[in-house]
Amino acid sequence: MTAPADRPQPEIIQGGMGIAVSGWQLAAAVSATGQLGVVSGTALEVVCARRLQTGDPGGHVRRALAAFPVPEVAAWVLSAYFVPGGTPDADSFRAVPRYTLTPSRRLQELTVVANFVEVHLAREGARLAAGPGGPGPVGINYLRKIEMPLPAAAYGALLAGVDYVLVGAGNPGDLPELLRRLARHEDVGLAVRVQGASSADGEHEVRFSPAELLGDVVPPALAVPRTLAVVASVDLARALAEDPRTRPHGFVLEGPSAGGHNAPPRGPRRVDELGQPVYDERDVVDLPQIARLGLPFWLAGSQGTPQGLRQARLDGAAGVQVGTCFAFCAESGFAPEIKQQVLADIAAGTLAVRSDWRASPTGFPFRVVDVPFTLSDRAVRADRQAVCDLGVLRSAYLTPSGDVDYRCPAEPAAAYVGRKGGHEATMTGRVCLCNGLLASVGLPQRRRGGHPEPALVTAGSDFTTVAYLLRHRPPGRPTYSAADVVDHLLHEPAP
Repeated sequence: MTAPADRPQPEIIQGGMGIAVSGWQLAAAVSATGQLGVVSGTALEVVCARRLQTGDPGGHVRRALAAFPVPEVAAWVLSAYFVPGGTPDADSFRAVPRYTLTPSRRLQELTVVANFVEVHLAREGARLAAGPGGPGPVGINYLRKIEMPLPAAAYGALLAGVDYVLVGAGNPGDLPELLRRLARHEDVGLAVRVQGASSADGEHEVRFSPAELLGDVVPPALAVPRTLAVVASVDLARALAEDPRTRPHGFVLEGPSAGGHNAPPRGPRRVDELGQPVYDERDVVDLPQIARLGLPFWLAGSQGTPQGLRQARLDGAAGVQVGTCFAFCAESGFAPEIKQQVLADIAAGTLAVRSDWRASPTGFPFRVVDVPFTLSDRAVRADRQAVCDLGVLRSAYLTPSGDVDYRCPAEPAAAYVGRKGGHEATMTGRVCLCNGLLASVGLPQRRRGGHPEPALVTAGSDFTTVAYLLRHRPPGRPTYSAADVVDHLLHEPAP
C-alpha cells in the first residue's frame, strides 16, 4: 500500500526542529492550513517518557496511547512512566535506557509508542482544526546520524499514518527500502557505522522485528510515506535518484544558514574571525541540475519570506522548508521564557546567532543562539558538570578487544579519554546537545539539589519574517501563530 500519488505537493514544509521544538502542536497547526506540518523525531522516546512524568497535562499522551494498536505495550509504558500530578520539581526524571546495537525489547517498544503518539496527535489536531478543505499532510524528521533508534522509530510513525519522512544529517539512501519493508511488517536491519571497524569485521546493524511487537495482532499493510532526502549537494542527490532502491520522492536542499546542524563546507576547512565555517561557491547547489533529476525539491535556509517562496518557485522548486519563523510562533515547543527572551532580542535587533564548529559532538557545524543563562554562555558551559545519561549522539566504536562500545566527546573525560581511548582534543568545545535541547523545551533533567540542566537554543540566521510578524501581531498577543506564518508567506508582499 502506498501513499496517494495525486496529493498536491505542499508549498511550505515546516522544519522538524530540535528535540520537540517541532512538537505535535506545531505540526498540527501547520497541517491544519493545508501545508506540511512536521514533528521532530529526535529522542521521542525520552520526550514521551518525560511528558508522562510531568503528569501529561491535558491528557494528550494518554489519549494517544489509548489508540495504540497493541494495548498491552501502551499499558506498560503508562505504568512505567506516568506520574499523576507530575514529578516534584526537585526530583529527577526516571532514566530511559540508552540505545546500543542490541537494544532491549522494552526500549524499542517505547520508541515505537513515542513516535506513534507524536504523529497520531499531530494528525488528530490537524483534523480538528482544519477548514473545509481538510488538513494537509503530516511528516516526521529524522537524523540519519542518530541511527540505532531509526527502525523502531519509523515503524511507530508508520503505524500512526505518517505521510512524509524527512531524513538528513547523513546519507539517507537506505530509508526508502526500510520504510517499504516496515510497511509490510517485515523484520528489518539497518547498517550502523562503527568507528575503527573494517570490512573484515563484518557488517554491524541494529535489527527490529514488528512481529515481536505486534504479537497476535495482524494488521494490514501500512501506507508507505513519501521520503524526502535532506541534502546539500548535487552529487548526493544524483546518487540517490539514480538507484531505484535509494530514490526518494523528493529533496530538501538545505543551505548553510539553516538552524541546527549544517553540512560542512565542501572546500578546505576555513573559519572566519568568529570561528565560524566559511562557505563559498562550491557550496551553492546547482538548481538546474537538481531539476533534471525529475523529482520535486524544496529550498531551505533563509527562505522563510514571501520573496524567498516566490523566487524558489521561479527557480523550479515546489516550495520552501521554513524553520526559524515557526520556531518562535505560539505553537512551537520552546519553553515560554526562552521564546520570550529571543523574541525580545529580535524586536530590539540585538539577537546573535553563530555557527559553532565545535559545539556538536557529531562534528557538524551547529548554529547556537546567544541567550543569557544558557549553554551559549561559556561560563555556563564551564560550570556544568559533564554527564552522559541520554546518549542520543553517542557513536559506536570498535575496542582493542574487538567488542563494540559507545562514546561521545561531550561525556566526562575520564570515560571518553581514560576508558574509551578517545582523543582529548576532540572534546574541546563540545556541548551536551541532548540535555541542552531537552531543557530548551521545558523538559530539563534535574541534578542533585534540584538544579536543572541549562538549555541550548538553536535557530537559523534570518529573522526577517519573525520581526515582521511581531510588528504586525494583534495587540495583547505575545507572539504570532503558525497560521500567521503560512498566511504571510503565501499572500503577503515581501517585507
